[in-house]
Amino acid sequence: MSAYEYLLLMGACVLITLPLELLFQARVYRRWKSALWAIVPVVLVFSVWDVVAIARDHWHYNERFVTGIRLGDLPLEELVFFLVIPLCALLSYEAVGTVLEALRSRRGGRRSHSDAPQPHKEGRR
Repeated sequence: MSAYEYLLLMGACVLITLPLELLFQARVYRRWKSALWAIVPVVLVFSVWDVVAIARDHWHYNERFVTGIRLGDLPLEELVFFLVIPLCALLSYEAVGTVLEALRSRRGGRRSHSDAPQPHKEGRR
């Protein structure tokens, strides 16, 4: 295995989910500030968690499968994973929402809570 296979896999994840932005109008890349607000906390929490786990010898990374580029104790590949996977999840979530909205529209519109039948509110006499 190459030291770059993991990074290539992360690149493939981005490429595979790119059509969700273009064809299904996920609008994640267009709303990049909102995407950052969603992704940055994930990156921070899991990066700290990884660094602590590495420092405590809970796990390590086999040097044959990483590039050797590190940000402190954190391998570059792990940081890229924490960026790419939430991005792909956001793209998937938004694309599914767009498809469901289109299906609702075809069925005659969305029915909100306020449109639901209400129980009879008159009391007995």
